[in-house]
Amino acid sequence: MNTQLIEELKSYKNLQVVAVSKKRTKEQIDEMAKSGLTTFGENRVQEFLEKYDPAYTWHIIGHLQTNKVKYIIGKVDMIESLDSEKLALEIEKQASKQDLVQKVLMQIKISNDPLKTGLAYDEAASFLEKISTLKHIQVKGFMCVATHTEDMDLVAKEFEAMHSLYTEMKAIYTQIDTL
Repeated sequence: MNTQLIEELKSYKNLQVVAVSKKRTKEQIDEMAKSGLTTFGENRVQEFLEKYDPAYTWHIIGHLQTNKVKYIIGKVDMIESLDSEKLALEIEKQASKQDLVQKVLMQIKISNDPLKTGLAYDEAASFLEKISTLKHIQVKGFMCVATHTEDMDLVAKEFEAMHSLYTEMKAIYTQIDTL
């Protein structure tokens, strides 16, 4: 664990560090928390449930199946992988049962990689408009995974497109603050 880097990252005002804790033990998570990292991201619901500690802030960062939503609502601060209307409706249903508003990031498929998932970039605005009427979901922003390549020009182009989408949607939906 690079404690010097952790301290540097914590000094930035508009940056939230989410420590990816997949394949880490609860004891390792507790050790990371001693350094000041208290927001953790899990990509598997079962693994999240085994490690869950309400003393920490949790994000679901991987693909989320609709049948697993009921296990995490009320426990996670953020779902970073909203990628379908079906998933949005299930989050809405489960959050309404607990009378809470679930924060989410829309996962946008920014690359042409067939192994990547997410909403198509050109469908993001209409999807956001459609789900903005849901009372128990608050879209905080967008998440993407760029192409895994050494072509940094391509990666920069993908992130520039995401920033453009973020800026455009933030002008319409004031709750959006995360990219």
